[in-house]
Amino acid sequence: MMRRLFPLPDPTRPPRLVKVARTPPSGEMPPTRPPGEKRAWIVTTEGVRTQWRVFGVVLALTVLGELLVHLHPHFEIEGWFGFHAWFGFLGCVVMVLVAKGLAVFLKRKDTFYDVVD
Repeated sequence: MMRRLFPLPDPTRPPRLVKVARTPPSGEMPPTRPPGEKRAWIVTTEGVRTQWRVFGVVLALTVLGELLVHLHPHFEIEGWFGFHAWFGFLGCVVMVLVAKGLAVFLKRKDTFYDVVD
């Protein structure tokens, strides 16, 4: 059954080769949209502002919802009002800082994947 889903490659046929496209030089401008084309509302300035407002209201309602729910904290700090929101926010901040630290070690030059002729 597994062999039919994931057949093994035929050893008598040569492997498929993938052609790598040449990357444009750094100075080239990316293609732009034609003049007069309407942008989606989600990327407009007013759309982004609306999204921030909606996310803020949802966050406030979520934190205020803690007043309606009886919490069963394992530790005293978990019983504090809004603890879970702050804990999640600080967890995201730590993840971003760790990622930026990893970028120092894993960073490559812009020309790392350029095709060498």
